[in-house]
Amino acid sequence: MNRLYGELVVICGSQFFYGQVIKVTSSVMKYKYFYKKIIMTTIKLTTQDFKDNIFNYSEGEDWNYKGTLPAIIDFYADWCGPCKMVAPVLEELSKEYDGKLLIYKVDTEAEQELAAVFGIRSIPTFLFIPVNDQPVMQPGALPRNIFKQIIEEKLVVSTQA
Repeated sequence: MNRLYGELVVICGSQFFYGQVIKVTSSVMKYKYFYKKIIMTTIKLTTQDFKDNIFNYSEGEDWNYKGTLPAIIDFYADWCGPCKMVAPVLEELSKEYDGKLLIYKVDTEAEQELAAVFGIRSIPTFLFIPVNDQPVMQPGALPRNIFKQIIEEKLVVSTQA
């Protein structure tokens, strides 16, 4: 008879795992750990998170991406209709490219400094960040097939080379 004794979350680099600690009853008490990978969804990004994990524009002007995976940053607002239409596409893509690509979301209303640094004038606007190249800014809502094309041709391929 197995009894659930708790839950365990293991963080290993950028990978997150969820496990259940199960006590197995027998003459000798044993613990078994079962891990199931949690699929990452889009990640909310604050100005400080951007400086810590992407690029600290306060310390230098030359782009130097701190990440190890390519990324997409979605500059959006909660009231924006096109932003709401693109959001589920980004969630699906973050699951599809889990472990290969990070997708961040920046609320331009809450993170006005970051939006101003990038000169965001229309939303949604996307910043595509390859690992070893310069980022590319693209305003406007994009369809899923265009996101996939950019990811496959410009982002994910750069990490495999």
